[in-house]
Amino acid sequence: MQKTGIDLESILQFTDRLPEVDGFLPVDDLIARFDALADSSAGRVIRSRAGTSRLGEPIHSYTVGDGPRTALIVGGVHPNEPIGSWTALWLAEAAAAKEEPVASLGYRWCIVPTIDPDGARLNESWFANPADRIGYGRGFYRPAPDGQAEWTFPTNYKNAYFDRVLPETLAFMRLIDDLRPDLLVSLHNGEMGGVYYYISRDAPGLVGALSAIPDHFGLPLDVGEPESPYLRAFAPAIFRLDPVSAAYDYYEDLGVDPSGFISGSASSHYAARYGTLCLVAELPYWKHPDAGDTSPTEETYADMLRRTAGDMIAMADTLSGYLERAEPYLILKTPFREATEAFVPMFKAMGETDLRRAGDEPADRMATVAETFGCEDLLHCFRLRYGGILLRAVEAETGAGTAPPELRRLRAEVAATYGDWQRQAADRTGAEAIPIDRLAGVQLAATLASAASVVGESVAERVGSAGSAL
Repeated sequence: MQKTGIDLESILQFTDRLPEVDGFLPVDDLIARFDALADSSAGRVIRSRAGTSRLGEPIHSYTVGDGPRTALIVGGVHPNEPIGSWTALWLAEAAAAKEEPVASLGYRWCIVPTIDPDGARLNESWFANPADRIGYGRGFYRPAPDGQAEWTFPTNYKNAYFDRVLPETLAFMRLIDDLRPDLLVSLHNGEMGGVYYYISRDAPGLVGALSAIPDHFGLPLDVGEPESPYLRAFAPAIFRLDPVSAAYDYYEDLGVDPSGFISGSASSHYAARYGTLCLVAELPYWKHPDAGDTSPTEETYADMLRRTAGDMIAMADTLSGYLERAEPYLILKTPFREATEAFVPMFKAMGETDLRRAGDEPADRMATVAETFGCEDLLHCFRLRYGGILLRAVEAETGAGTAPPELRRLRAEVAATYGDWQRQAADRTGAEAIPIDRLAGVQLAATLASAASVVGESVAERVGSAGSAL
């Protein structure tokens, strides 16, 4: 471990000292904490304007440290994923105080607390009690794919073209171009199961370090079904951050129209031009023992895919039916309506894709417990999330006093179905809420291990990785 520049023991000792917290900071409180740190730092923390949100809110970055290498840390890239807010704040505080091992890594840390403050505010109702999955789903908001800062970098590959760059994404792009960072950490988190990662290359010693970190915090690696079927793994639960072309080619080869899945690119692909090592550490709010269980079930993998794909299609049909009936009465173009209109067709396409790829699976390959759990829980995840968003879209109208009787009756019908989905999700046993300091600890330890890995790379290795990424 030492030969690669990763002193994992010191990193874990540092993250073990993180304080216990009960919830997540609302946007105003998070920014106030960063501003107070800058104001009290005697010039060690520099606040800069990075851009402006779609609703006109300033987006600031906070730079601390003057080492020869640069790391860009960006929070709130998906506004329903606030674990990184604590990761970013605790990293900034440690760097400002010149704590070890942060100080000895020799970095200039440029930290954005949240790149999408508008979207984060629409999730704040559950920030105080994130352990409650039912409350989380009811107050959940995630923008449509073309409204997400992380997924709206330019794309130009075969028939996929995207240039509707958001103001938040423009700020993100500017930071990457200005800093040409050695390390980019896009702060994400998952929902249920275990820990998994994405990295842009197999950097020295990093895969081994990332594999070891969750166990230190008592968390399992998520070795079940990956988020996307085309992902390539460096090791269990550690995937390669491929450009959008990998997804396009996979769906094209499968005989599925890629346009249903492909829009903008991600920050990792944009930063590849500078040879940047990119890290995404995905942490769950809740852990479940099945997420790490690789023992076989009594159902074949192909049959499990067909069964869960059918459930996904049924959910999509239910939501699309409600949306079709609601749309004649939806006057307000709310973020909730936009998200529902974008996501619901994607769920049906996901189910149909799984049905198609099930035919290519070996007939005798049995699904593991982890794979089955991942596919089944994804259905509950999407029901709670996007049923909740549809309900919020309808309630925006009924709450504004503009809804006719037809929409009020439909609201009651949607709420009844959503209540059934909530009860079915609540009936699943074995889930355990994870203390936030442990989640942020994994993310912060992974960030520092990645920073140390870059220190251990030669210049030639880094330049070579930039050429191959492009």
